[in-house]
Amino acid sequence: MTYCVGIKLNAGLVFLSDSRTNAGLDAISTFRKMMIYEKRDDRFMVMLSAGNLSISQSVREVLQVEKIAAAEPGHEPITIWNATSMFDAARVLGAAVRRVYQQDGPSLKASGIDFNASMIFGGQICGEAMRLFLVYSAGNFIEATRETCFFQVGESKYGKPILDRVLTPATGLDEAAKCALVSMDSTLKSNLSVGPPLDLLVYREGQFASDEHVCVDDANPYFQMIRTTWGQRLREVFESIDDPRWDGGDATHPLMVKSARYEPMRKITHPGERIV
Repeated sequence: MTYCVGIKLNAGLVFLSDSRTNAGLDAISTFRKMMIYEKRDDRFMVMLSAGNLSISQSVREVLQVEKIAAAEPGHEPITIWNATSMFDAARVLGAAVRRVYQQDGPSLKASGIDFNASMIFGGQICGEAMRLFLVYSAGNFIEATRETCFFQVGESKYGKPILDRVLTPATGLDEAAKCALVSMDSTLKSNLSVGPPLDLLVYREGQFASDEHVCVDDANPYFQMIRTTWGQRLREVFESIDDPRWDGGDATHPLMVKSARYEPMRKITHPGERIV
């Protein structure tokens, strides 16, 4: 499995992915999940992938050459390299996913394997604002909004709470990168199918290029600090919270308070008793 997150902010974009792929407990491999497409001063795009590795690798290859028809007759077909909007670039990616499905879907189905792949795709093309998309296995996609400024694929549940609590469109890029790494640490802590090395990239709005990307392994000092500090501070905060009082005694925040709407659970004391 894998875990990837893409974040869209006022100041730019943040992308983070792991690199672990497993086909069982004794078949663990490393495959990078991030692809960077850069044409300086014109366009910058990043794709993160999760799901069946053979499908996502095929989509990567097809995406380089995939074309869709232009809206107006006589115009050259649209590719990720000449698209005038990120929406059209996402359409090209969707077409690449569908092409791979047409080629491999029937054979996978005959073998009892689902066509499972999802991608986070974002960036900026000269002449328009940054955009971020989540592309599904059918090639359809949705776009990030100010209300939902991040997407996750893969093992998303472990790292989602910190993203929900911290991120807004106004969050700074460095703070968002830190938040993404904490989210990844939470996932690594709880799921063995996600693992380093990690790929972290920060894109600053209007640059159409980025040199702020790094491969983070187990020995990375900053990520080691994140893992140690986050765990320690969580324990400190947890220990600072009062324990519940079950005796109804004096407490700043009492637990044994009667609900205005619901009654406590009743006990079954003999075989013939029913609660409902």
